[in-house]
Amino acid sequence: MALNTWWLYVTVVFLVAGTPGPNMLHVMVQSIQHGTARALASMAGLMSAVLLCLLASAAGLGALLKASPLLYDIIRYVGVAYLVWLGIKAWRAPVGNPQDGEATRQRSLRALYMTGLGTGLSNPKLIVFAAALFPQFLDLHRPFAPQLGILVASFVVIESGWYCIYAFGGRSLAAWLAPANRRRLFNRGSGLIFIGFGAALLGSRV
Repeated sequence: MALNTWWLYVTVVFLVAGTPGPNMLHVMVQSIQHGTARALASMAGLMSAVLLCLLASAAGLGALLKASPLLYDIIRYVGVAYLVWLGIKAWRAPVGNPQDGEATRQRSLRALYMTGLGTGLSNPKLIVFAAALFPQFLDLHRPFAPQLGILVASFVVIESGWYCIYAFGGRSLAAWLAPANRRRLFNRGSGLIFIGFGAALLGSRV
């Protein structure tokens, strides 16, 4: 693919991925609650969602969503409901109870992965990017598979880098959040942000 096209794509992805959103907030929260190592399962779920959305877009889902407002609305409403559910769950998360904390740490890696996958698939930034922006960087006059490989690999590298930044940033906040009042404030703030992302997705259009 043309080098200038790739550089433009990398710049756009870097800015889009780094902007605080559901994925990055989820990574930070999981790192605080479970530690950076166990948060890798959540990151794997998020990355799986990224790959699914990009490959679906390359296969023509973006065009289908544009052609079928009803289908897009169904997907959007499901995403809104999931983000609001995450917000309520974060708001009500227990604080200051060692037994609750132990139960939280013992969540299975599969549960962490599935929650990450659901968060990623409901991410309004990812949905809009995959449906509206990603196809614009595919040149129909050039071989398709190499372009797709380059674009997806570039996205994965950049997104993974931001995951690590947010994960280590979140882990550094863990000690500061040890007091129950600070953890409660963080949980409720995170909950409101997730609900806000849901509201943003509700008002979005492809």
